[in-house]
Amino acid sequence: GIVRREVYEKFFALAPAGQEFFKQSTTRLHFIADKFVPLTLDMYRDPKRMVQDLSALGLRHVGYSVPTDLCGPFVTACVQVIRMLIDNE
Repeated sequence: GIVRREVYEKFFALAPAGQEFFKQSTTRLHFIADKFVPLTLDMYRDPKRMVQDLSALGLRHVGYSVPTDLCGPFVTACVQVIRMLIDNE
């Protein structure tokens, strides 16, 4: 629960305009938030595949007309949450 909540709280604080692009159901938002920790681990396990996967993800978001300037704040929010998790353990 804390990861799900914190990612969006931090992201919306960094980029309030991002709220316009996250109007999905809570279930969908949880699904998205639950993906970033495994994706982070996969970057270390299989970086070549992750470059391809993240490039495809970026292209999908461009197709959804999500402004690319929202990507940085979302990644920053995810990194902040991971740091918080590491510091708590």
